[in-house]
Amino acid sequence: MVEEKVYWMGWQYLLPGSASRIWNLVERFGSPRAAWMASEQALSSRGGFEPRAAANLVRRRAGLDLAGEMARLAEWQISYITFEEEDYPRALRTIFDPPPGLFVRGHLRPGDDHAVALVGSRRPTPYGLAVAEKMARGLAKAGVTVVSGMARGIDSAAHRGALEAGGRTLAVLGCGVDVVYPRENARLMEDISMTGAVISEFPPGSFPEPWHFPVRNRIISGLCRATIVVEAAERSGALITADLALEQGREVMAVPGPVTNPLSCGPNRLIKQGARLVEDVSDILEELGITCLFPEQSFAAPVTPRLTGGEEAVYRELSLEPKGVDVIIEGTGLCAQEVLAALMFLEVKGLVRQFPGRLYARRH
Repeated sequence: MVEEKVYWMGWQYLLPGSASRIWNLVERFGSPRAAWMASEQALSSRGGFEPRAAANLVRRRAGLDLAGEMARLAEWQISYITFEEEDYPRALRTIFDPPPGLFVRGHLRPGDDHAVALVGSRRPTPYGLAVAEKMARGLAKAGVTVVSGMARGIDSAAHRGALEAGGRTLAVLGCGVDVVYPRENARLMEDISMTGAVISEFPPGSFPEPWHFPVRNRIISGLCRATIVVEAAERSGALITADLALEQGREVMAVPGPVTNPLSCGPNRLIKQGARLVEDVSDILEELGITCLFPEQSFAAPVTPRLTGGEEAVYRELSLEPKGVDVIIEGTGLCAQEVLAALMFLEVKGLVRQFPGRLYARRH
């Protein structure tokens, strides 16, 4: 198996993101090693490659040092787990054209079988960000692994929410696990790999290409029991993930939004088509039949900071929906100076977060 593992990896270097082609080759030649050893003529006549493509494949194959690549993976602390190994995610085995192997930074665990994907827009509203973080925190506290794609927006909010709750989160990339994309997520990527895992079927060194993301989306949905869509435009990649989840026999759920928001089009359409409407994490857990995978004592009850009268008035006025300072002043009856001071201290105490445009919302 160890020897075959090297050749599985080799084919993923030669044909990145082409799982169906790799499976087809292995079926035709009997094993990844036999396919790897095939001549240019055999790759053309038996493997189904055009003569020019077969010649290019043989040339690239000759320049690939498989033993050296394996050594580099170990040096970079990247695991390579094949479909044949016990550590390969069980849920992923059941999808059409599963990745022959996964490149992993971090660790996969059996408990990751209880996973839920949170996906959505790269340009969400403050409300969408707050909802994604809240859902992720609740899922993580229930012992559910949160899966997303580490893109800007909803994906990043989902990962952050799970990490803040001390839970596990998996990031499935459309590039190599050694490539940070987007660049501002460098710290987030490190945090995920420390307590969860960063995963890709693309070999290290692979930079993101537009076609990579629909390919990786099948892994996001395939790892999970359900996919939740939080804010997505009509042509959003998150809807591709939802469609793939349905094809894979997984649950699809969606967070509704106001009809005036273009980012509500995707979730609202999914709900019309039969997706479970989700307003709270309890809706997700109920649909999946999950009570709590962690014992209650695993999480200490949060300590509520003491608030002054002004802070309490401002906090009561706030919700997960971000509000402007003028609205808060009007709602509390406090002067601007009192409201701004209260907001500052509420941020310091971790109860409130600020969004661009001087908008404020509760963290929980």
